[in-house]
Amino acid sequence: MIFKTVSHADDDRAVSPVIGVILMVAITVILAAVIGTFVLGLGDQVQETAPNAQFSASMSGDNLTFTHEGGDSIDAERLTFVGSGMSDGDEPWDNVSTSTDTVRAGSSATLNQSDHIETSGEVRLVWEAEEGGSSTTLRTYTISE
Repeated sequence: MIFKTVSHADDDRAVSPVIGVILMVAITVILAAVIGTFVLGLGDQVQETAPNAQFSASMSGDNLTFTHEGGDSIDAERLTFVGSGMSDGDEPWDNVSTSTDTVRAGSSATLNQSDHIETSGEVRLVWEAEEGGSSTTLRTYTISE
């Protein structure tokens, strides 16, 4: 009987175990990240993005009107008026008068001066996220005597 000795190159022997270890570490890191996200509640903190909309503002008689000029449609319940020009100070006025439930291009939000607006200061039209976590000023109007 003749026996042949098979020689393995030293470079080829360790390749498979090294790749296996790298894959196991990668899988462990990914699982830890996913589980950590759910345990810490970070997945719940994804915030709603503010609408991209353009408004013009004008004062006519006793009414301050913010007119939607274009962009995203906005649920009227998410709009508030706030600012130093408000008779309630920085207390938001969320009873926004609109002609429809959704403010879209061509529609407007109106505030009556005799009830809520001072003779000077600024009034901001503000959008608030559904959960109240964030808000964005869509348009500011400066009232002057």
